[in-house]
Amino acid sequence: MGALAGRRAWVTGAGSGIGRATAVLLAAEGARVALTGRRRAPLEETAALIGPSALVFPADLTDPAQVEAARDAVLAAFGGLDLVVSNAGANAPNRSWSAIDAATVTMIMEADLKAPFLVARAVLPDLRSSRGIIVHVASWAGRFVGALPGPAYTAAKHGLVALSHSLNLEACRDGVRSCVIEPGEVDTPILDRRPIPLPADVRARMLKPEDVAQAILFVATRPPHVCINEILLSPTANRGYLAEAEAAAQG
Repeated sequence: MGALAGRRAWVTGAGSGIGRATAVLLAAEGARVALTGRRRAPLEETAALIGPSALVFPADLTDPAQVEAARDAVLAAFGGLDLVVSNAGANAPNRSWSAIDAATVTMIMEADLKAPFLVARAVLPDLRSSRGIIVHVASWAGRFVGALPGPAYTAAKHGLVALSHSLNLEACRDGVRSCVIEPGEVDTPILDRRPIPLPADVRARMLKPEDVAQAILFVATRPPHVCINEILLSPTANRGYLAEAEAAAQG
């Protein structure tokens, strides 16, 4: 019997990368898993890796009505929720101040801050009832400011970190636990949207989606009196640190 036997989980952004790896791991540990993302086909691919117990509910999570409809479908299927993994997000190639346009700003802010806000708002009443957990997948860019992720993504992920902590501030009295995970570079399909493609040997040294999924499982398996508020993790070969060390050595 797995560590999550009998638990009911909803994973957003479950069609690829961290979301897919997390959904597969949670199911392997015994959880019943519902999968949400914009496109049905990738969600069905994730469901196929899990088996017939996985449920697929596509939705545009920037649309409040679709968020609530997906939540209602999950609740109707499961009768409640114990764990929500709010993972959906996006970035764009043209992301610097000199390149980004208003439409791209709106897309990034909606995907990386508005959507997780709407998901948290939608599930909070049921998590209060179940004394459940919500895990938000932010980014290293949610804790540190750097040039590579771009200002819109960085601002949105900083907001997501604050969102998670604000949930604990208000809902800890009800037994709800919120954790924000801030991974450094992870080898996922979102890297294909980098302005400059990364070579395979660089991507090989990055975190893998399964590494982040293991961190989420750790959070989900703590006893009810333990809240993991925040997890910051990075590749051992942290390219930001290595660049700073090289610059310092050059004096």
